[in-house]
Amino acid sequence: MDANILIVAAALDTKTIAIIVVAVIAVLLIAWAVARRKRTHALRRRFGPEYERAVREQGPGKAEAVLVQREKRVERLPIRELTLDERERFVTDWRVVQSRFVDDPQGAVSDADTLVTRLMQTRGYPMSDFEQRAADISVDHPRVVDNYRAAHEIALRQRKGEATTEDLRNGVIYYRSLFDDLLGSRPIDNRREVA
Repeated sequence: MDANILIVAAALDTKTIAIIVVAVIAVLLIAWAVARRKRTHALRRRFGPEYERAVREQGPGKAEAVLVQREKRVERLPIRELTLDERERFVTDWRVVQSRFVDDPQGAVSDADTLVTRLMQTRGYPMSDFEQRAADISVDHPRVVDNYRAAHEIALRQRKGEATTEDLRNGVIYYRSLFDDLLGSRPIDNRREVA
């Protein structure tokens, strides 16, 4: 009789252990799913449209890994705010670019591209290939990085002579949205344009 009790007790311990193991695995899976959902939500909130673009291009798992990698890369960059003098100089240069559009739309787009590149460089962004610059910009300026890509595409078409005046106008608008975001300013007051 005592042997039967030991066998039942041993079987009960094995069942109990199995239940505990299954419960622990279930808790770990739930914790993993919750953590993943929080990460997805945080990345979606931080990157906005850039998150959706990355998911379309690479799928959710790979896109999230790429976006986290971008964040880590940009954290190591010496990104800085502009001094007041630098900021004013860039604002003045932008007004010249914008006023040039009426007489020379192609030149204005080229100048806008150059000015935005100078601004990025002054802020501390590395000037590697365009795709890397756009990826770096997407971390701190995700709402306007698509405008940067569109403006760059227009500038490339303009160099080939394939951009219409409307394309060029849009290019300047797209560059301006990134310019304003990089500058950390509200839109430039058009009433005080330089002639």
